[in-house]
Amino acid sequence: MPIFDQSGQRVDYQYNAAGNINFGSVQSKVDVISEIQKIQEEVRKAVESGALDEEIAIDVESNLKKATVQAQKPNPDKKTIQDYLEQAKKLLAGIASAAGLVTGLSEAAKAVGMLF
Repeated sequence: MPIFDQSGQRVDYQYNAAGNINFGSVQSKVDVISEIQKIQEEVRKAVESGALDEEIAIDVESNLKKATVQAQKPNPDKKTIQDYLEQAKKLLAGIASAAGLVTGLSEAAKAVGMLF
């Protein structure tokens, strides 16, 4: 006897993004940058899988790239980095398949706040 019956249930493909993103382990600015770059990679994978619209992804990736460039400067501006991350998050808000990315972006902003 099954524990629960799923017969008749339809589940469309959902991309589980951000599986390898872990801001809980960041110790430095370099770690934060690395995790932001992982989010960029997950955005690309989401597009390839059809879980994310390519036009939205272009805008998200642009903000993530700007955040990375700012973070790599000798005197990075914490607020600017967080603003770029927030913009990327807003672009993904409400897209069910991007929930993991939104969570990752929230964690990124927190890590920037602590380490920059």
